Amino acid sequence: MEFRGSIVEVIRNDRNLYDGDLTHYFRALFFHGQNLRHPYHNLRHMLHVLWLCYQAVLYYILQIGVPLTRRQMRNLFIGAMFHDFDHSGQFGNDDLNIERAVRGLRKHIHPMDEEHIEDIIAIIRTTEYPPKEDSANISLPAQILRDADVSQAMSVAWIQQVIIGLSQEWGKSPLEVLRMQGVFHRNLKFSTAWGNALFPREVIEAKIKESEELLGMLEEPKTA
Repeated sequence: MEFRGSIVEVIRNDRNLYDGDLTHYFRALFFHGQNLRHPYHNLRHMLHVLWLCYQAVLYYILQIGVPLTRRQMRNLFIGAMFHDFDHSGQFGNDDLNIERAVRGLRKHIHPMDEEHIEDIIAIIRTTEYPPKEDSANISLPAQILRDADVSQAMSVAWIQQVIIGLSQEWGKSPLEVLRMQGVFHRNLKFSTAWGNALFPREVIEAKIKESEELLGMLEEPKTA
């Protein structure tokens, strides 16, 4: 189900999926992003979400034959790269973080994308958490980005990236954030065919069990 390759392949557009490449936006992130060193909402997260969106596009093209247009793919990938641009790295007020991302995109938009900027912004706005709009009412590129964004919690590196990272950003202990994972995963639903294929319910249930078992190892044993 996963497609192997590198982030360079995505940025350089080696498969010629969309027009141009994303070098301009990678440079904008790398040289101008103020959140690159945040514990969670960092460069790794933004590029990981981009990579997952790329996998989703390949899934739609190669697995089920539902391709997006070249412009839709480019909009999606730019939205993925900028969805957390200049994130504050603090708990709450995600609407303000979205505005930071939008401001960054407007500042760094490439001339070839200027007439499509509102479409890209619309995709970025759907990543606000908690979401304001039901996934059934947003476009497929927006659904893909939303699924890719929350799927960080399903990665192998979730303990470091999610538990430790978010605990630092939220001002909570890692144990507090780990205790929250059961509720998050039980309510986790993917809206795309790609998301449900990659993370079927049994995979989510396994992650719930994993977090519960880790909690059991860390919490103080109850005394009789």
